[in-house]
Amino acid sequence: MSTAQHKIGSGFGAHSTADDVLAGVDLSGKLAIVTGGYSGLGLETTRSLAKAGARVVVPARRPDTAGKALAGLDGVELDELDLGDLDSVRAFAERFLETGRTVDFVIDSAGIMACPETRVGPGWEAQFATNHLGHFALVNRLWPAIEPGGARVVSVSSRAHHFSGMRWDDVHWRTGYDKWQAYGQAKTANVLFAVHLDKLGADRGVRAFSLHPGGILTPLQRHLPKAEMVERGWIDEQGNVLNPSGFKSPEQGAATQVWAATSSQLEGMGGVYLEDCDIAEPAVDGDQSSGVRAWATDPDQAERLWTLSAKLTGVNAFA
Repeated sequence: MSTAQHKIGSGFGAHSTADDVLAGVDLSGKLAIVTGGYSGLGLETTRSLAKAGARVVVPARRPDTAGKALAGLDGVELDELDLGDLDSVRAFAERFLETGRTVDFVIDSAGIMACPETRVGPGWEAQFATNHLGHFALVNRLWPAIEPGGARVVSVSSRAHHFSGMRWDDVHWRTGYDKWQAYGQAKTANVLFAVHLDKLGADRGVRAFSLHPGGILTPLQRHLPKAEMVERGWIDEQGNVLNPSGFKSPEQGAATQVWAATSSQLEGMGGVYLEDCDIAEPAVDGDQSSGVRAWATDPDQAERLWTLSAKLTGVNAFA
């Protein structure tokens, strides 16, 4: 049921925006859940989906901040969710299921990046817990609303998945914490999650995708010291963006996840990693600039991660 990792020639590209992708598309009557849908790429995703007529539910860790960001947007509703707290995930899912609605698109856009070593829940490493385990639990708890609608589930990963595969002997980085490798493992987990969810859900009409949205300067960089961003050549000492052509705008960054969720070009496909509004090619050894690493699409590792995640969270819609 999966599609090979090769471009299909979508007609869109790195400079396409979410509005470009949805030009002429009517999403009236559709319902989307967008985690992190009030900041950065998530906010642009929410705006474009709502503009096309969709109802968008935005669960937010900071409802007050989210409310200000979403003010004036029609068709958007706000709820509370902390992906690092499984009780919060359960409570949100229960509130949503009580409404009796089905979901057409779930876009797992929220995340944290390269934070100092932080522990959440029962001592879990925060990036793996928030970026992967929280979304794993959310999708599994929302399954009664996802399956009837034949929804698409979109897992927002990153090119940073090149930094690290799964550290099976120490997924929570209890020794030798490295913020970038930990982020890389979490982003690999996002891809593997989509691979196995698609395998489980395809026969039920649910398809899953993962993606790299592109390099964009957003609040995701909030944990990075200014000196580190200067050293990486992203900004100068005054905070000005260097080489702006090397970064996408938030509108461009949101395009691939919107395309993944809505495009008719992906009908009958799933379980693949996308970039620049197309299916990505396999990565070339030694090149971290594009493509997807084999460790992130390996079906055996995807199943292993699913089993581990179900054990850690205590949730598995397919058990």
